[in-house]
Amino acid sequence: MEFWIIASVAAAAFQTVRFMLQKHLAKVSLSAAGATFARFVYSAPIAAAILATLVASGRVTLPEVAPSFWLYGAVGGAAQITATVCTVMLFGRRNFAVGMAFIKSEVFFTALIGLVLLSETISGVGLIAITIGVAGVLVLSGPIEAEARGWRRVLTPSAVLGLVAGALFGVSAVCYRGASLEVATDAALLRALVTLAAVTLMQMVSMWIWLMLREPGEVGRVLSAWRSAGFIGLTSMAGTFCWFTAFTLQNAAYVKAVGQVELVFGIIGTVLIFKESISRREYFGMALLAVSILTLVLLT
Repeated sequence: MEFWIIASVAAAAFQTVRFMLQKHLAKVSLSAAGATFARFVYSAPIAAAILATLVASGRVTLPEVAPSFWLYGAVGGAAQITATVCTVMLFGRRNFAVGMAFIKSEVFFTALIGLVLLSETISGVGLIAITIGVAGVLVLSGPIEAEARGWRRVLTPSAVLGLVAGALFGVSAVCYRGASLEVATDAALLRALVTLAAVTLMQMVSMWIWLMLREPGEVGRVLSAWRSAGFIGLTSMAGTFCWFTAFTLQNAAYVKAVGQVELVFGIIGTVLIFKESISRREYFGMALLAVSILTLVLLT
């Protein structure tokens, strides 16, 4: 088996474990914002330490960044924080595997946002894939509420949380790409590391201030839960490293296609870890979503 495949599967596994830990912490000890903060407070120092070590050892030279780098990073970081909070809230409403599938709407939102912000065109196949994905999201949104009217009969709170999270993850993806392009180096991994270190540090500081003002005591709970919360940061860093490794070895479309094994990991987590059941309708919705994503990354 080629190493890029192993790296892609490992990245999907690390990401699934991180989401499981965030869901667990949100249920037993931390708020949605606290579970989100746990990701950054334990990963930002690691990313910064890796970059500082490489620079101090003389292996790399810290590249210059354009002023727009910080704007892209700040907007992308804020979008990712809000999306992650929505994701944790979604996990509290629906089972884990369905929540994982909702997150995958990021793929089509990234395509749409890229069209608006970067003037990237979408092919006919891409439009079909997006349509299939929207159908999958609506199926996953649950039974239509008989007492509701208009769009409320279709867009349940779970569907809205999933769509908002997907859209914001799309914003963060486009902004992170913009930020990385403002780093003055041709080394892709160094660009990614500089962007990752800068953004996660901004996210850690901003969320720390937010929690101190809006949820007094939550920072202390996150730090006291270091045995579990620390793994969120570690799995986040490990997953990101594996994605970058795979991208350096193979076409990103193939890497993303293999990464869809995350849906399978989500189902395994639902059944074995959280002891939750999945209905036939939910399996059908996840299948539509998986077809949409695979079509989008392989045929467009």
